[in-house]
Amino acid sequence: MEQTQFSEDFLRSVDVHGLLPQQEPFVMIDRLVQFGMMSAVSELEVRDSNIFADDGFLSASGMMENIAQTCAARVGFYNKYILHNEVQVGFIGAIRNYMIQKLPPVGTVITTRVDILEEVFGITLARAEIRNADTVFATAEIKLSVRNADAI
Repeated sequence: MEQTQFSEDFLRSVDVHGLLPQQEPFVMIDRLVQFGMMSAVSELEVRDSNIFADDGFLSASGMMENIAQTCAARVGFYNKYILHNEVQVGFIGAIRNYMIQKLPPVGTVITTRVDILEEVFGITLARAEIRNADTVFATAEIKLSVRNADAI
């Protein structure tokens, strides 16, 4: 199990806007609740005002953006709090095995976990899961590229 020196309380206090290149109304995570060299966990309350909310549910596109931003928050946290560098821009290179079990309704707090499978030359392959308690909403594998990435 990986170790981290940052408590959940500290992580919850970090403004995610300082970790992501995206800004409102395009921010799809509320807070980072776990950080590790090989994983990260974020939370998002699905609100009706979310630009990806449709007919009372977070859309499939919104869930994918939530996964990508959870990955980005992990890299942003690493850059800001460990390397003391600027936030870097990343790009989705591929999405595989994106399985949606159901869409989360407005009012639900979703927890998104990304586990890093590989990182080579600024390319990251991660497995992701979006859930609330025992309900799994979606799973996917995502490949991301970070411009001018320092390996983590």
